[in-house]
Amino acid sequence: MKKNAIVGQSGGPTAVINASLYGIIKEGMAHEEISRVYGMINGIEGFMSGNYMDLSNDLTAEELELLKMTPAAYLGSCRYKLPDDLSSPFYPALFEKFRAMEIGYFFYIGGNDSMDTVSKLSRYASHHQSDIRFIGIPKTIDNDLVLTDHTPGYGSAAKYVADTVREIVLDSSVYQQKSVTIIELMGRHAGWLTAASAMARKFEGDNPVLIYLPESDFDFERFASDVQTALTRKSSVVICVSEGISDSKGKFICEYTDDVQLDTFGHKMLAGSGKILENFVRNRFGVKVRSVELNVNQRCSGMLASAVDIEESVQAGTEGVKAALKGITGIMIAFNRTADSPYTMECITADVDQVCNKEKLFPKDWICANGTDITDDFLRYALPLIQGEPKRKMEGGLPVYIFRK
Repeated sequence: MKKNAIVGQSGGPTAVINASLYGIIKEGMAHEEISRVYGMINGIEGFMSGNYMDLSNDLTAEELELLKMTPAAYLGSCRYKLPDDLSSPFYPALFEKFRAMEIGYFFYIGGNDSMDTVSKLSRYASHHQSDIRFIGIPKTIDNDLVLTDHTPGYGSAAKYVADTVREIVLDSSVYQQKSVTIIELMGRHAGWLTAASAMARKFEGDNPVLIYLPESDFDFERFASDVQTALTRKSSVVICVSEGISDSKGKFICEYTDDVQLDTFGHKMLAGSGKILENFVRNRFGVKVRSVELNVNQRCSGMLASAVDIEESVQAGTEGVKAALKGITGIMIAFNRTADSPYTMECITADVDQVCNKEKLFPKDWICANGTDITDDFLRYALPLIQGEPKRKMEGGLPVYIFRK
């Protein structure tokens, strides 16, 4: 019996999240078992309010190809936490909507909290003998999902960081006087994105000379000593820090101000570490200093998307559909690296219950120089993920993207 599929996007967007959506639509419509592919507008939260679209019919072939290259979440996103209590009336109301729309396949593209959604829905379905298949498609620039070598979105964000830091390094070196530039990068608990700044270096000893990740305790006096040593060797010192760096007691550096707020999941909304360190360096050393927060640019720069990342994101969506059609449910599509050089990987499945609510931190043995640098092991890991410049449609000197009207 034919069934319909439905897909949603959740959490922070990436440069390639729509490539996974493309893979789901393309593969879904290639199988006669699937009649239509619906898209939830603003994730499960929007869907519960009756907002969705028919992706099978609403996109032309040309628009579908543009979708593959468009950054951000085409369907819109949400940060909506499903009730922990599976006896909540939320669930029968949601499954009644699924029944009315003849949904047989559910795909959710997102990060850790999205995998929690897939876990809860698949467990509820199992308990109530529903035959809907629930599949998680990974997405996060933070690269912090467990049981996968890396996540779609990370390669492009890492490429953006490496390229932008390299350009900032060049810009900061044009004057003779002593100067310090502090670049703040995303990463609440995991330093994967900040580590990518090491790929900006052109030679040994090049900037950024200091890199601080959340996985290492931060100490202001040790930081001052690091900066002092760096200034004796270079006129221009560039430092990269994660937004989530913290001291030995677990206090975030950004908490040295009173501006910290919580998001809807209770996570601290971290920002301002770079500005705090900028003021510290200015007061301690009296040199020219500035801080740069790359912020949302790290996840929305489609022009610097990695071709490898785009194709792997498509593959994740494609394999998700194939898994669902085989009768698999309650899993996340994961990447298994099979070789570094030449780089190869294969898609596998991971139990979503073993993925959600866990974090993959940056390996301690990839951190060196007393917590101020990254080893070559990371470079061997990350460099294959940022390769390739995809061909894209341009108009008037600007990329052509698709958007919902």
